Amino acid sequence: MEHLPVQHASARLGDAQKRASLEHVRNYIRTNFGEPLTLDLLAQEAGLSAKYLSEAFKKAFGQSVTDYLTSLRIGHAKQLLRDTDWGLRDIARACGYSDEFYFSRKFKKEAGMAPSAYGQKFFNRISTICTPLVGNLLALGIVPIAAPLDPKWTPYYHYYYHSEIEVHLHYQNSCKDEENMRMLVAAKPDIVFTQEKIEGHAISQLEMAGVRTFQVELTDWKKQLREMAAVLGKEVACESWIYGYEARLAEVKEDIRQAAGQDQFAVLRIADDQLFLYTNRGIRSVLFQDLGLHAAPGQQELCNRLVTLEELQAINPDRLLLMVCLNARTRHQWLALQHNPLWQQLRAVQSGRIYSLPSNPWLEYSAVSVYRLLEETFMLLTGKSPNPVPTSVHGLLPSTGV
Repeated sequence: MEHLPVQHASARLGDAQKRASLEHVRNYIRTNFGEPLTLDLLAQEAGLSAKYLSEAFKKAFGQSVTDYLTSLRIGHAKQLLRDTDWGLRDIARACGYSDEFYFSRKFKKEAGMAPSAYGQKFFNRISTICTPLVGNLLALGIVPIAAPLDPKWTPYYHYYYHSEIEVHLHYQNSCKDEENMRMLVAAKPDIVFTQEKIEGHAISQLEMAGVRTFQVELTDWKKQLREMAAVLGKEVACESWIYGYEARLAEVKEDIRQAAGQDQFAVLRIADDQLFLYTNRGIRSVLFQDLGLHAAPGQQELCNRLVTLEELQAINPDRLLLMVCLNARTRHQWLALQHNPLWQQLRAVQSGRIYSLPSNPWLEYSAVSVYRLLEETFMLLTGKSPNPVPTSVHGLLPSTGV
């Protein structure tokens, strides 16, 4: 690779080039963390000054260069401790540390325990009672031994993983269903991930079986993924998935924004005979935050607001994303609505810019579903074929090569 002269290089680069250089550094660290790396070497690799790289990297990615490198090294060490019988010296060297004693101290500082203790503490049989967490586990390269699976409500996971997930839990009321809990305990998981607190008899059953439960906080998907990765020692897989999503976002964002222009988008949910302006976490995250599409008033944040047809006409969005419930009453209402003059006068209707959104993946919020939402949006707005979401190799995006 031909490098720019480091001196004053950052001053000559435009914003887009600087961002590309930072992305290059992050990717270089991710693929070479087992080698001796210094800030000066990384700055030379990117054609940036060391001072600029240090400041800009933390501003762009929320972590210093050193912290990011350490997180990858320690994450890889955790995987080696779990998956191999290597000695401490070999693991240290594979992770970029020449001194196993320094590595041991560093590991204890980051992981909260010595490497020898950590290697005896891992979870092999992993399960979840929440569908979105299936998506997070798959992004980490883990197929759960037990999870909610249903051909109607979780068609994607059912199609690709029904033969790999040993125990298919019921989709609804997972932790309150006695049969679910019986099947879960019988599966003998080491840990159960949940988004709701497990109480009463259910938690007693799991505790008696020696099963650990971990409640994942309802935060954004990246924080959730990192939280789960820290528990499972899957930090490298986690960062690979996030990197792959961000790389794909960078690839398609300009095409999507050019196709959308300054158009205003409204997401409309039809249930029975009622209309709702609707934004969930996945829609907000991908459409309005990551892609920067223009939302109808009040839809930049989470909402499920009842709206009349007259109010919708006053908003008069350029494009309508439509979610229609599948029951007979709703379908009848949808047919009637299409013949209503007020509906027909909507700008989006007259221009034919109405897009039907299936419940899956648009009602899910996970690492896998946001990637699927990104690809679906790319296809809807540009008409181009999206990249497939990885299925054959769990947790690895084609663009990462990891």
